[in-house]
Amino acid sequence: MSIGPWQLLIIAIIVLLLFGGSRLADIGKGLGEGIRSLKKGLSDDEKENKQAEEPAPPKQLPAASAPDEDRADAEKRAPEEEKSEKTT
Repeated sequence: MSIGPWQLLIIAIIVLLLFGGSRLADIGKGLGEGIRSLKKGLSDDEKENKQAEEPAPPKQLPAASAPDEDRADAEKRAPEEEKSEKTT
C-alpha cells in the first residue's frame, strides 16, 4: 500500500488550499535555511573532531643557559649601560 502520484497530487492541492502560495514559499524557505544550518553544524563538528584527533606538534623549548653565563652577561652589560647614560 504505497502512495502513488495521484495521491501526492491530491495532498499537494489540499496543502496549497490550506496555506496559500505565499505561505508555502515562506515555509519552504524556512525549511531550506534549517536544513542548510544543520548541514553546516554537522560539518563544523566533523572538522573539530578531526582537529582534536590530530596530535599537536611538540613545542620546542628554548635551550636553558647556565646561571653563570647569565651573571657574566649582566656584568658585561652593566658598564656599557653606564657609559651610554653618561654620554646622553
